[in-house]
Amino acid sequence: MPLTADMRRSIDQIRDYLFGGGYPDPVGNTEQLCFLFFFYLVQGIDAEATARARTLKLPARSLFDGEWELRNPANAEVPAAREGVLPLTVLRTGMPCIPRSRFRWSWWSQALSGDALVRFVRDEVFPFFAEISEASAHDFMRGARLGIDEPTVLTQVVRLVGDLRLDQADADTKGDLFEHVLRQMKQAGELGQFRTPRHVIRAIVEMIDPKVGETIYDPAAGTAGFLVAAYNHMRLAHSSPGSIVEAELEGKMHRRGLGDRLTDAQIATLQRGTFFGNDVDPKMVRLATMNLTLRGLGHVRILQRNVLTTLLDEGVKVRLGMPGEGFHVVLANPPFSGRIDKDRIVDEVRLGSTSATELLFLKYMLDSLRPDGRAAVVVPEGVLFGSTLAHRELRGQLINQHRVEAVMSLPGGVFQPYSGVKTSVLFFRRGGRTQRVQFLHAEDDGYRLDANHDTPIASDDLPALAQAFIDREAAWARWEARDPEAEWREKWWFADLEALRANDFSLAASRYRPMSASQIQHQDPRELLDELEAIEAEIEKEIETLRALLSELDP
Repeated sequence: MPLTADMRRSIDQIRDYLFGGGYPDPVGNTEQLCFLFFFYLVQGIDAEATARARTLKLPARSLFDGEWELRNPANAEVPAAREGVLPLTVLRTGMPCIPRSRFRWSWWSQALSGDALVRFVRDEVFPFFAEISEASAHDFMRGARLGIDEPTVLTQVVRLVGDLRLDQADADTKGDLFEHVLRQMKQAGELGQFRTPRHVIRAIVEMIDPKVGETIYDPAAGTAGFLVAAYNHMRLAHSSPGSIVEAELEGKMHRRGLGDRLTDAQIATLQRGTFFGNDVDPKMVRLATMNLTLRGLGHVRILQRNVLTTLLDEGVKVRLGMPGEGFHVVLANPPFSGRIDKDRIVDEVRLGSTSATELLFLKYMLDSLRPDGRAAVVVPEGVLFGSTLAHRELRGQLINQHRVEAVMSLPGGVFQPYSGVKTSVLFFRRGGRTQRVQFLHAEDDGYRLDANHDTPIASDDLPALAQAFIDREAAWARWEARDPEAEWREKWWFADLEALRANDFSLAASRYRPMSASQIQHQDPRELLDELEAIEAEIEKEIETLRALLSELDP
């Protein structure tokens, strides 16, 4: 079932109710919707699990069997005289007790409204599901609380969530619906900083080409966009022609496969032993968990963790099923800016005296790969040409001790509306030595590069550049056979190790771009501004670093 216009309108109504009702925080609102989706879905999941157990003649106990000691005695006044509902009882503790069956969405969402609904959801529903979550691997609701406490708004939002009928939607539809939620919140101006554009993610994943049986890791998972895209990529690769459909997302069509050629063993591997991730923000952990759960990946655990300041011991890694030798694939868009207290940085990720998070994350991800493991990481342009000791040391390690395969320069406005920072994608493998680097230059990404970056256009360099990377051996042969005096019109080119060394291991694509006189004369002013902005940003960071060093030297 595709995502319908009615579903989109319902999400828009929910957003309008929340904003109009005095809840302007997009991240907080999305988190609250996560909880409500979870409450709704658990009833169906529990019913399926109970029925399966009975079919297999296994002990079957529903989450909604038994009684619940009320946290707030005032909730003893909620309607009790309803067909099929046991009367109110009192435990030996003297506290009133209600049947756990009242925590089914079908009961409280229909029986309650207004102040009674707020009180029951806040004091009973959240603690009930937090107890269930605590007993699971995820602990999805640790520290969770009801944030929508205006009675009319909560009543309307609960009704609209119920009208979505998520239980009747397939995993792809539920996932598309949640992406629509995230996209709407991005347009509100807050959540975007955590959400890499999905069309960029799909291009990167296509280039990395993860396989079933490989482990995929995102150490700064955000809303799990990279992990979801990797899952969809592998499903598409294991789909028969008849099970591949065209789906519309954000104004663009893309192919989606049902994965009908996946074996039961492969499905189990994808669900339990393939995807791993962390995020430092508990709200992002919840959003990522819900994004994965809606797509049938409810067993994937996203840890709340800062990888730059904490280590996992081997026993914890074994318990979490993490591969001891490292991951096959790392996909990430780590934090672009900011610094961290040097005393908090764990020794394993230290890089000289730097506290720049974008450099530390890159080193961490390199070390997280298994031998010959591959990575695609979004980085600010300054990482590619920065002149600090830490910048040069990291690039030297990447080139001399590992294999940098490609650098794809993204358009300057690709992260609008919330950031104009110029970025590139760095593709590398662990081990070996870099012999040559392919540079890919995207001028257009399929969307108008304006302040909102959400209007589809026909011009899109990403598909052709992705294919040039996939066919890079043939591209290299063509590059080698070119006439150096002829004008090079492709948006990709190469630099060998000798050229990289001559340029202090700079990985800036523009440094190696072959240009004729006419191309130089007509270089896009946007590109020049992007390059100047990236250089200015890097200079500002280096000045900040020098100030910090000088302050440490002051008596």
